[in-house]
Amino acid sequence: MTPAPLTARLSVPSGPLFFPVTAYGPDGAVDLDTYRLHVRRGVEAGAAAVFACCGTGEFHALTPEEFGDCVRAAVEATEGRVPVVAGAGYGTALAVRYARLAERAGADGLLAMPPYLVRAAQEGLLRHYREIAAATSLPVVVYQRDNAVLSPPTVVELARTEGIIGLKDGHGDLDLMRRTVGAVRTEAPGDFLYFNGLPTAELTQPAYRGIGITLYSSAVFCFAPQIALACHTAFRTGDDATADRLIDGFYRPFVELRAQGPGYAVSLVKAAVRMGGLDVGEVRPPLHEPAGDHVEQLARLIERGHALIEEDK
Repeated sequence: MTPAPLTARLSVPSGPLFFPVTAYGPDGAVDLDTYRLHVRRGVEAGAAAVFACCGTGEFHALTPEEFGDCVRAAVEATEGRVPVVAGAGYGTALAVRYARLAERAGADGLLAMPPYLVRAAQEGLLRHYREIAAATSLPVVVYQRDNAVLSPPTVVELARTEGIIGLKDGHGDLDLMRRTVGAVRTEAPGDFLYFNGLPTAELTQPAYRGIGITLYSSAVFCFAPQIALACHTAFRTGDDATADRLIDGFYRPFVELRAQGPGYAVSLVKAAVRMGGLDVGEVRPPLHEPAGDHVEQLARLIERGHALIEEDK
């Protein structure tokens, strides 16, 4: 584990938040050596934190044993230079098990993903996340999306819960998020963190910045760190011209391509990592590989993105 409190290390990140893909070998087994290399390259490229075995990392496809091995490998690869946050999900009992595996593997924090399948009331969701937080000493960021959308009063109670330090929003309702931020600020003031967790978050980040949310996840950093860093710097410095050029020339077309296939938020990213020369294998079922013409479009888009950042030099 890294020594400084996770909240402080994530509050003003020096670079994008990195969500690495999980590498598989030709036999379909987890390839830990390639995974370490992928993580290490991301840290060396400027990642401010590593979120291991989360959505982009196919948490859903990993056994508990594979999960523990991957989190440990991520911790080894970062060598304490940046914090490692690990996913935890499914029902409460399994989420607690994953949380404890992550703690034993040396993670610095947890990203608590939505519970499996069921749509629960706010009372049940609050109990679920509180039990995860109580299971280890690791700080927890709650991931809001799909079947786990939280009301402002529920987030206030989460912010008052020992061990819960933030909310990652993958739902995308800015009205709800604005009311949530205001409720926590007035009723549970402190250093509670908020993250834009929508797929390809750079596209919506200008809107999130407008309500005070500056942290966001970057899947693009997995395969095009220079593009992701240029966009992150533009947001941080208020360089709207560069941000708009990257959004219109790269991120918006990438999102439109991502919309061409279910699961492309993961499989397109993984294809792009392979395109860059690191063989991380294919996605596991039930995800599927992108169509050939989509991969060709992706290659052209990445080339276009790099050309855009060269225009600033």
